[in-house]
Amino acid sequence: MSKLIPFACAALIASSACSVHAQQTPAVPADAPTAPGVTGKPPAPARPAPGVTAVTINGSRADDTESRRLSTAAKMVFGREELDRNGDSSVGEILKRLPGVTMGGPPGRGGGGVRMRGLGNGYTQMLVNGERPPAGFSLESLSPDQVERIEVMRGPVAEHSTQAIAGTINVVLREGYQQKDMQIKLSDSIEDGRHGPTVSLTMPGKAGALTWLMSGSAGTSRQADESATTYQDADPAGLLLKDQQVDAHSSRSARSLHLTPRLSYKFDNGDTLNVQPFLMHNRSEGNSDSLLTQRIGPPQREYALALADSSSSMTMLRGFGNWLHRMEAGAKLDVKFGFGAGRSESTSLRKQYADNGLLKDYFNDVDTSRNRSLNSGGKYSTPLAKGHLLAAGWDIEGGHREQSTVALVNGRAQFAESGLSMTADTRRVAGYVQDEWDITPQWSAYVGLRWEGMRTSATNQGRDVRNNSSVWSPVLHSVWRIPGFEKDQIRASLTQSYRAPQLNDLIAVPTYSQLNSATRPDRTGNPNLKPELAQGIDLAYEHYLGKGGIVSASGFIRKIDNLMRRELTLRDTPDGPRWLSSPSNIGSARTSGIELEAKFQLADLVTGAPNIDLRSNYSRFWSSVDGIRGPDNRLDQQARQTANAGLDWRLKDVPMTLGGSVNWTPAILVRTSADEVATTGVKRQFDIYGLWKFSPATQLRISANNLMNDDYLLGRTVTKGGIAQLSDSASRTYTSWTVRLEMKL
Repeated sequence: MSKLIPFACAALIASSACSVHAQQTPAVPADAPTAPGVTGKPPAPARPAPGVTAVTINGSRADDTESRRLSTAAKMVFGREELDRNGDSSVGEILKRLPGVTMGGPPGRGGGGVRMRGLGNGYTQMLVNGERPPAGFSLESLSPDQVERIEVMRGPVAEHSTQAIAGTINVVLREGYQQKDMQIKLSDSIEDGRHGPTVSLTMPGKAGALTWLMSGSAGTSRQADESATTYQDADPAGLLLKDQQVDAHSSRSARSLHLTPRLSYKFDNGDTLNVQPFLMHNRSEGNSDSLLTQRIGPPQREYALALADSSSSMTMLRGFGNWLHRMEAGAKLDVKFGFGAGRSESTSLRKQYADNGLLKDYFNDVDTSRNRSLNSGGKYSTPLAKGHLLAAGWDIEGGHREQSTVALVNGRAQFAESGLSMTADTRRVAGYVQDEWDITPQWSAYVGLRWEGMRTSATNQGRDVRNNSSVWSPVLHSVWRIPGFEKDQIRASLTQSYRAPQLNDLIAVPTYSQLNSATRPDRTGNPNLKPELAQGIDLAYEHYLGKGGIVSASGFIRKIDNLMRRELTLRDTPDGPRWLSSPSNIGSARTSGIELEAKFQLADLVTGAPNIDLRSNYSRFWSSVDGIRGPDNRLDQQARQTANAGLDWRLKDVPMTLGGSVNWTPAILVRTSADEVATTGVKRQFDIYGLWKFSPATQLRISANNLMNDDYLLGRTVTKGGIAQLSDSASRTYTSWTVRLEMKL
């Protein structure tokens, strides 16, 4: 798999050679895109603030590559072509192929969060239509059919929250005015003989000044998991004191429904009102069995066999809307509004049996949570001069959460607070100002300043908890288009961003670990957490070629203060000593990296070449944490490197397209504290697809994800009090085949 790195680099070198050749040959094809402000060309019109797609003079919408090129702040745009290419069943499958993006969790399954620049959960900001989704909303499971485009921003901008130390991924839902035909898609995903059919439908319409697009999907899925985990305790001399293995099997079935209608009304005065609600409902049932084998240790073990049944449901309604009012002299007022409501319930009953088959313990866990939120915001923008756009805006968001948790062991409350409710209220207020200015035809700059204040208040275990914080975030982005070489430009950014503590890390009902140890601790929150603050520098070189090709090289540095990490303590309880994991601010850290990307048509480099599109990217990351001795004192979960490579081949003689991609992340070893080391095995994922077009309105797509189906490996070692506790797990992964029929009616 190390061949991926030379492949990516070879692609970059080939593109660079093309760049040199282009520089030596000033002639430009008539259909090549023209950079704004180049001598002999008309100057570029004033661009909107970052995140708003530029519009050319003839009124047509800029394509993905052109939107990226024209943006002052570094932004990559991936539209319907990228979303439809592999026939993916979830947005998570698409995200893993994007430059600098990695996915947590097992290959082909996800579930471990979306990560940019190798950083762990919480460092990457996930947005839907520019807004933060409510708690419990999983972007990874969102159907690609409901998405119009995905925007990836490597640096923060004042218009969005600056909770984006690693970057921001903004998922823009379907826009009604772009589609003319009704579309239906029927698919079936098969994993190890288990089927998961899905149907999706999009219906556009128009009546006078009102346009709409009704989108929805419904489906089922069936999955199974199999894992083997080893737990060992050893003394300082290396003598094993305990050696256990847990072999676990589980299966689950789920049903989901997603609805995303969009309504747009254009008034006579040119004002526009857009409303887009989003409804998601998921329900699942599952069962599992665990066999515990104890090779070394006390004669009496925790259990011999454990059987569990579980069920969960989640319903979420989210609404987005905006009113756009145009004023004189090109000024605009864009007022946003939104709401959210959600409810989730989960139950689990686990029974543990002794060697003689008699019931030894039973665990009953019930968790119910409800969330409500309201938000409003707006932006006023006005051109100060040609190529000079000033904007100011605000964001207000309020949320309320109620959670009830019951954790019973043999009918007795495991914690004193079990069965009691927790309520929490969050408030976020922000204001910003930004100025985007084409200083010269070759040089554009973006300056922004954002203030954001957050307040969390909660009642838990009869105690009131408060946490208040506020952050100033200045940001500066600049792009310089090299004179005489309209396809080459250099970007630079100087930013300040932050990472806010998650609600569960501030206030959380403790979770109970049934096999408590240093590697399997109970977990709780810390109301005194402070947000992490990061200062960053980004540099990038971009060369555009052909009809949408690009080769780029970028680098970044981040210095992080108030780093949050989970720490282990041993506490006394009525059941004896128990290990507990709780978060705290431990100091400072630094991270840096380089990111290389190349995508182009082979015909742009080789005359008469087959109609093949090539894509590759490679990233290398470094980090260190102060206060933790090395080596490997890295940021938690950060990979040292990652690479992607893929191609799409459109055959000439038959209406077929073939393609595939490879994703690679090497093994990760991180010293998370002076006493703890965490490891993750190598992740390799190989996907292929084929697309047959029967007619302009009908096509069939067959794809396979995770063809290599390697085991997913995790490990953790804690050395404390002279005892080393180790856990190693291997989880099986599966290849998933998908057949999808796509029709336009």
